[in-house]
Amino acid sequence: MLITEILARNARMYGDETALIEREPAKNHRVEISWREFDDRANQVAQALIARGIRKGDTVVELMTNCIEWLPIYFGILRAGAWVAPLNFRFDAATIRQCVETAEAKALIFGPEFIERIEAIRSDISKTVHTFWFVGDPAIRPSFAEQYPDVVIPYQPKDPEIPLQITDDAALYFTSGTTGAPKATLLTHRNLEFSCILENHHHRQTHEDNFLCLPPLYHTGAKMHWFGNFIVGARAVIMKGVEPRQIIQVISEEKVTIVWLLVPWALDILFAIESGDVKLKNYSLNQWRLMHIGAQPVPSSLIREWMKVFPWHEYDTNYGLTESTGPGCVHLGIGNMHKVGAIGRPGFDWEFRIVDGSRNPVKQGCPGELMIKGPGVMKSYYRNPEATRDVLTDGWLLTGDIARQDEDGFIWLVDRKKDVIITGGENIYPVEVEDVLQAHPAIQDAAVIGLPSLRLGEIATAIIQVKPDHHLTKDDVAEFCTARLPRYKRPRKIIFAPVPRNPTGKIEKPKLRKEYAGMAESFRLDQ
Repeated sequence: MLITEILARNARMYGDETALIEREPAKNHRVEISWREFDDRANQVAQALIARGIRKGDTVVELMTNCIEWLPIYFGILRAGAWVAPLNFRFDAATIRQCVETAEAKALIFGPEFIERIEAIRSDISKTVHTFWFVGDPAIRPSFAEQYPDVVIPYQPKDPEIPLQITDDAALYFTSGTTGAPKATLLTHRNLEFSCILENHHHRQTHEDNFLCLPPLYHTGAKMHWFGNFIVGARAVIMKGVEPRQIIQVISEEKVTIVWLLVPWALDILFAIESGDVKLKNYSLNQWRLMHIGAQPVPSSLIREWMKVFPWHEYDTNYGLTESTGPGCVHLGIGNMHKVGAIGRPGFDWEFRIVDGSRNPVKQGCPGELMIKGPGVMKSYYRNPEATRDVLTDGWLLTGDIARQDEDGFIWLVDRKKDVIITGGENIYPVEVEDVLQAHPAIQDAAVIGLPSLRLGEIATAIIQVKPDHHLTKDDVAEFCTARLPRYKRPRKIIFAPVPRNPTGKIEKPKLRKEYAGMAESFRLDQ
């Protein structure tokens, strides 16, 4: 079933029930829409786009931060038969232009945060983009854009009934660009439908559940986790802001049952509880049944601490890629706390292999590149056949991640292939070292990168963010690592500084390597 058909079914079955709630605690703001209102607005968006010349197979870019308008616009684009292309709200103007040109977009829908960036590239992208919609305060609307929702209100909330097949192309999701320029991942309607089925199978959502959406909706992780609620007509809360006290407040007030967190937010919540800034006795949290994490390696020490504070929680780790239509191709699975630290086993209807450089399977327990196969694998990198050939073989997707399988069949993520540090001929996988460092009670976050060394080629360098009101020295870190890591894996350089992460929680290692590259010369000769 097309996800647009799932929306129409929800409107028929649960029309007057709440579908989406927007919360912004900092402004004491709350608004909600029903399933019928959600479906009607999607129809109006579709009708308005069609009236402006958008045809089946055209691309519409959606560039907005999280808000209650985001999903009705997304579904309206799909219902018009167009491809939806959500963009990372951190992209600069040049990257937005590149994505718009790659997508050959005909329309662009954007929020107030992006006015300057769009104005900077408008003359370039207007070669293909003929429709601009602005979603925000009419007082600051750029003159070249039409005002949403005014632009769609005149149209009847009627399904335009564009003929669509489950095998039709549906969406372009651009990769995060952490290892280079963003690539356009082409997903089909079948990919999107399967993501709904997969998520619901893994986390057992019912119509009574309530999902809190914190991560950005442009990312497959946030939306595809929400899909598990969506397929059963369950409500969701879209929250603006990630301050720990406000997260707990919204969970309590909205009776949230499922929360997908990123590692930094989970750490922040624990720190706020530890410091007394958040007092759990003041909130109603017994209904909160599931906390799950994905998008980056999860320190086992974090989950052990979490379960001490929330012992009644079910827990899951989810692994996925934009190229696999988001999370779940591998997941830990509820009830497998004894394997915390692993990314888990193949998700529902997924297969995997761990292979060497010639794509031959490695022996169990040995590290190799993870390959996956299933209904969520992308169709291609759009307009990039060379990159597609590099990662797709007979339906198998090379992930670029180094993994190993233990004796019980659980898969452990070792590191990104491109992040491996080679020091003195030995391979160091930064994730292993980061996991050790993050177990230190004074360390809030840690990243490990390779920096040039004249003698060793590269040395492991740890960027460490210390918890507020804690003190830590380089000697403290060295002593901690000596007891837990073999000599060649220990960081040879320690830098105390913030650890930058992107909106989906991934450490921005290219940024760190660039920032600290100049330091390499100052310590090459003494390594």
